[in-house]
Amino acid sequence: MTKSFEFVDAGRTFKCSLEAQEKTPSEKWWWFTVSTDSRTRYAPFRAEAKDNETNVKKRIVAYYDNMLAARAAPPTPRWNGKPKPVEVAGGPAGAAPAAAPAAKEKASA
Repeated sequence: MTKSFEFVDAGRTFKCSLEAQEKTPSEKWWWFTVSTDSRTRYAPFRAEAKDNETNVKKRIVAYYDNMLAARAAPPTPRWNGKPKPVEVAGGPAGAAPAAAPAAKEKASA
């Protein structure tokens, strides 16, 4: 497997390289940059013995496309404190509900 290569997918140029970490030089990771996002470098997965250019390309494109989809998705709602009390129409929380208008008419007849 080569230490670096480039490829184009969907109009984006990916530059990939196989690099070791400073603290664990025996462990190699696939790093890449994308022409549409030149300020960020990504290292999504470790190198494997079975890696070849074709399967690394597929993994990198899948990772990047999934990341873009996650960024575009609406944020997940998060719990931010105590639950608000549920208000019943026509009265404060915990009050008994008012009788329906039809029930009042029948009672007076």
